[in-house]
Amino acid sequence: MQFGMMDSYGNGMGYGMGILGLIFWILVIIGLVFLIKYLWEGGQGKREQESALEILKKKYARGEISKEEFEEKKKDLL
Repeated sequence: MQFGMMDSYGNGMGYGMGILGLIFWILVIIGLVFLIKYLWEGGQGKREQESALEILKKKYARGEISKEEFEEKKKDLL
């Protein structure tokens, strides 16, 4: 039997290519998970929470608090 340079490296390359293939598919799956998560959240990512003043304005607009309460609490916030 005759072993050339390609034969001795060929076996090692097979294992290396198998590992690279495995890493490739793991990265593809991770990418798909992140894509699905992004699409599931509506593409907005993490939503920012409302500030206390915005909540106070909404309560006043809905009539849950009076103008006096709104002004008093607004002064506390600012």
